[in-house]
Amino acid sequence: MRTDVLLAILGMALATYLCRAGGYALFRALRPPRFVEVMLQHLPGPIFIAYVAPALATQGARGFVAAAAVVVTQATTRNLAAAIAVGVGAMWLLGLVR
Repeated sequence: MRTDVLLAILGMALATYLCRAGGYALFRALRPPRFVEVMLQHLPGPIFIAYVAPALATQGARGFVAAAAVVVTQATTRNLAAAIAVGVGAMWLLGLVR
């Protein structure tokens, strides 16, 4: 076993824990302003878009068409499995069209 690799893993685990624990400790000690609380409540959506948009961009138009099909399916059926199936099916069909 390589000690340097183990120490790097343990160091990163400690750094990750301290970042999370520090945030909890900070919010416990200091109450953030209301606009910060509201902003943090809306943060998951932009983070999701930040991950999804580059992946869609690499697929070009067919990625955006498939994403639109997913959004429409999810909005109309409220069924996540159906939305995923439609997205996968749309990517497959659009891949055949090329």
